[in-house]
Amino acid sequence: MAIAAASSFFLRTSPSQSSFTTRPHALFVIASSMEGSEIKEEANQRVSERKKIFVAGATGSTGKRIVEQLLAKGFAVKAGVRDLEKAKSTFPGNNPDLQFVKADVTEGSDKLAEAISDDSDAVICATGFRPSWDLFTPWKVDNYGTVNLVEACRKQNVNRFILISSILVNGAAMGQLLNPAYIFLNVFGLTLVAKLQAEQHIRKSGINYTIVRPGGLKNDPPKGNIVMEPEDTLYEGSTSRDQVAEVAVEALLHPEASYKVVEIVARTEAPKRSFEDLFGSIKQR
Repeated sequence: MAIAAASSFFLRTSPSQSSFTTRPHALFVIASSMEGSEIKEEANQRVSERKKIFVAGATGSTGKRIVEQLLAKGFAVKAGVRDLEKAKSTFPGNNPDLQFVKADVTEGSDKLAEAISDDSDAVICATGFRPSWDLFTPWKVDNYGTVNLVEACRKQNVNRFILISSILVNGAAMGQLLNPAYIFLNVFGLTLVAKLQAEQHIRKSGINYTIVRPGGLKNDPPKGNIVMEPEDTLYEGSTSRDQVAEVAVEALLHPEASYKVVEIVARTEAPKRSFEDLFGSIKQR
């Protein structure tokens, strides 16, 4: 069922409609039958190759969930990781649709372009720094690392990029300088400022992007339905990492997600809405 769900997307969209550029496809003409002088063509079906998505930060708490949901939807995944042994233990089993490649976003765009290669159809960035005494780490990962990924995409002509960012990245412009969450998230090297500048680079790159800004991340299963708002709207709230992963994957399936920044939290009182409706309710800027 999951593979069928992903396949239906590829069958109903043309390259101009798809939310990311499609690779060459094969055209199959299914057997025709002849009745008298009439030829009945039973079906003409265009079958797209399985899409391969490169996931940076694939062994992280959110990245792992993104990989799992991509596979469940019928995508092939190229997991960009720093530690191959950790990756193999994180994803046990030998899934033919899951490939591990060594990739460190801080090592420059050339190496990342080699890792992404010419067989990736889209990139999802789920990287994040770990707090340390090195206050420059957020800039190495959340700023320069993301910029390196974008430039690697440009080198490989990959025209679909999904970034997991955070609400309050533009907190200063929102009048949230004294918001405890804004203060806390910026304690370790101005993390939110680093993320915001990376977002700005993506938006100027020309690449078809979706920037997902979740609220506080929880490892627990989802509680409540997804609330999606335009950029610089939400300043509080939380959501399950499972829901963040779901939004990132669904952004690949819905053209309505293209060239948009969306902020998400979960609320128990919120009605359940389709992703077509959620993404469609956000205007491009």
